[in-house]
Amino acid sequence: MDTALAETLAGWRRHLHANPGLTLHEGPTAAFVAERLRELGVTDIETGIGGHGVVATIQRPPGRGDAGGNRAVGLRADMDALPIQELNPLLPHRSTVPGVMHACGHDGHTTALLGAAALLLADASWSGTVRLVFQPAEEGGGGARAMIADGLFRRFPMERIFGWHNWPGLPAGTVAVHEGAVMAAGARFQIAFEGHAGHAALPHLTRDPMLGAGHCIVALQGVVARNLDPLESGVISVTVAEAGEATNQVPRRAVLKGTARWLSEPTGALLEAGMRRVAGGIAAAWGLETAVEFRRGVPVTANHPAEREIAAAAAAAVTEMRRDLPPAMTGEDFSWFLAEVPGAFVWIGNGAAEDGRELHSPHYDFNDAILPVASRYLAEVARRALAGG
Repeated sequence: MDTALAETLAGWRRHLHANPGLTLHEGPTAAFVAERLRELGVTDIETGIGGHGVVATIQRPPGRGDAGGNRAVGLRADMDALPIQELNPLLPHRSTVPGVMHACGHDGHTTALLGAAALLLADASWSGTVRLVFQPAEEGGGGARAMIADGLFRRFPMERIFGWHNWPGLPAGTVAVHEGAVMAAGARFQIAFEGHAGHAALPHLTRDPMLGAGHCIVALQGVVARNLDPLESGVISVTVAEAGEATNQVPRRAVLKGTARWLSEPTGALLEAGMRRVAGGIAAAWGLETAVEFRRGVPVTANHPAEREIAAAAAAAVTEMRRDLPPAMTGEDFSWFLAEVPGAFVWIGNGAAEDGRELHSPHYDFNDAILPVASRYLAEVARRALAGG
């Protein structure tokens, strides 16, 4: 990638960082993407797919004896930001939207896909169809499923789809390719305990839901520690506790909320069953009523074998590539696309995760130095997929 394009991409990325679009509110970001695509020379652009989604198509006719001309491949980037107040006061391109920032690097993902479009447009060596999929609402907003429901794969057919995520802590520009699972499936849960409210100085006249909630927080960890095979991966994290109105009252109701994560469906079923069993047992022990909600979210993000190898070959042709990293227990909306068509999802190192610059940190900032690597990887994986790799 030449220096001029790299500098242009860095400028675009910083504009997006300074002007983030919250999940389900990505309209200005989508408009920016469409305008940049037109500047690059892309003419086939569809907006409003599954909300604020954008799908652009680049086509090249086949040469003589070229089978790639009949193929189509998708490249995906997510666009939305998070409801986090940025704490980078000295950053020239810090967020200008109060309470909203690109704390996960989607500004970099979007920009890298624009860079891939520029590289593909300048390269006459390939043929076929490339779909550039700019997805909204990845951060819990159901953007992938909304695009699918809006006919993504029917209206824009593609044989395969590829995506990526920046990864703090992985050396800058290094691509990690996983053998199978890349990121976890997950669920959000709520456990409510109902008791009998009363004076805190007369606890014998109450049924204390706080007692049940406290025991439940501790006991839930036993589901993973003593029910799950130690060679499997599972997480139960209680992250919210809601109860009480006055310091001298035993409340009527206490509610716990949190998330569960797993890498295989049997583990997900085990975690849900264990949570329901623990909550029910504690409620019975302390004379309480309980209700458990377990709302499943994204499935496991797992690479398809053939597409994994295409991704690995493309990465090795562009930069350093590793295949020894374990999966992460974070979730990724891209998994819904992988449930529809074969594909692969990789990590690209964002460099050292120092001074709080991890994903979803208020100090995070995407590393612009990896934009050329990410754009080149996306263009290369598209070329190899179209060539029938």
